[in-house]
This record gives sequence, structure tokens and C-alpha cells, in this order.
Amino acid sequence: MSSPPVYNRDKAAQPNDDNKGRVNPSMLHHAHQLYEYHVWANNQLFAHLKQLPEDVFHAEVKSVFPSISQTLGHMYLFEQLYMSVLAEVPNGEIFLRIPGWTEEAQGKTVDEMHQLFTGAAAQFRDLLRCTSDPDKAMTIEHPKYGRLDTQFSDILRHVVNHGTYHRGNVTAMLRQQGYTGVPTDYMFYLVEQRESQR
Repeated sequence: MSSPPVYNRDKAAQPNDDNKGRVNPSMLHHAHQLYEYHVWANNQLFAHLKQLPEDVFHAEVKSVFPSISQTLGHMYLFEQLYMSVLAEVPNGEIFLRIPGWTEEAQGKTVDEMHQLFTGAAAQFRDLLRCTSDPDKAMTIEHPKYGRLDTQFSDILRHVVNHGTYHRGNVTAMLRQQGYTGVPTDYMFYLVEQRESQR
């Protein structure tokens, strides 16, 4: 299945080893800053998972999802889905892509899953750069919940909040297996940003 359209990058990009295409947070709308936090938090989680035995990633646990890998697969699907919503791809096309996105995340190693997230983040950042009004009005139609008149920035905040929720699930799953989590709170991100600008 094809992915959402890829958008052109502009001069605001500041390439970085882990965050290719990262932008200067001080130049961003607040919702865009939150998305940068979301990418940072995901990268923190992946760096931590790569230090653990590979079987931890696929081990079955009793939780919201049966494994850490399936939790991250769900997060990847959600990222692709809402990127398409924000790009105003018609629902019919989005629904056709869901099985492909789901399949993409099946049976992946931690490194492979991280690569999927990195690719999705690059596409998401391109979309954000090409959206001239971060607060533009949008109407979304959900097959179960109906019509919602909202804003681009509110949908973006929803993406970030969803990621925070599921990173918490992963932390709980790690503890069930006898491992600690990794700090991904927003304040840790702000501290790191401050340190990097000194």
C-alpha cells in the first residue's frame, strides 16, 4: 500500500543524527513543538529498547496490547492514519491503506520498527512545513463518532497525546518483565532542548 504524499522540505530543517529534518523548536507553533517532543520521546524509547534483550520486544504480556512490538505497531498505524487525515486524504483512500500499514509493522525487530517511525516522522515534518496555517479549520468524519469540526493543531495534539498514552503502556510492559522504563516526560525534553542551545 502506498504511504501519504511526501512533502518538500524547506530551509527550516536542521539535520541531526537521530532526528533528520528536525526543526528549530523556537521557530514553531506550539502544536508543532509538541510534535517535536513526540518524536524525541519515541527516539528515547527506541534507544532504551535497543539496549534490552530482543525477546523483551516480542514477549507476550497481559496489557492493552499483547506485546511491546504490537503496541508500537499500533502507534505506527495511528501515525500514518492521522498524517493522512491532516493531509486531507479522503477517508475511502485512508481505509484502503490501513491493512498495508498494519502489515508493514508486523514481525519487525526494534531497529526495523525504529526505521518505520523515523520515516513516518520525516513525512510528518514535511507535511507540517507545507501547512501554512497550523490552526486552519478542518472537518473530519469518523464512521462511528460522526462529524467533528476542529483545527489542524488540535488533531496534531491528539497524535502527541496518543503517543504519550502508549509510551506509558510500554513502560508498564517493561516493568512486568523486570526492566525499567526510560524518562520521556515533556519536562525532560524541555531540559534537553535548553542544554542543547547553550
